[in-house]
Amino acid sequence: MATSAASVLDDQATHSFAKDQLKAIVERIERLEEEKKTISDDIKDVYGEAKGNGYDVKALRTIIRIRKQDANERAEQETILDTYLQALGML
Repeated sequence: MATSAASVLDDQATHSFAKDQLKAIVERIERLEEEKKTISDDIKDVYGEAKGNGYDVKALRTIIRIRKQDANERAEQETILDTYLQALGML
C-alpha cells in the first residue's frame, strides 16, 4: 500500500512539473511573439521614414534580402539572372 501511495505522489509531482514547464514555455513564446511584433512595427516605421525621405522601399527591401545571402549564392543568382536577361534580349 505504501508503494502505491508513493507512486501516486510521484505521478502528481511529475504531472505538476510538466504542467509548470509547459506553462513557462507558453509564456516565453508569448513574450517572444510580442517582441517580434514590436520589432516588426519598428522595421515598418523605418521603411516609412525612408519612403518619406524619398528612398525606394522596394529597392531597400531587395538590398536587405541580398545582403543576407552568402556571397557565392548571390553571385550564382546574379549570373543566372544575367543569362536569362541576355537570352530574352533585355541586356
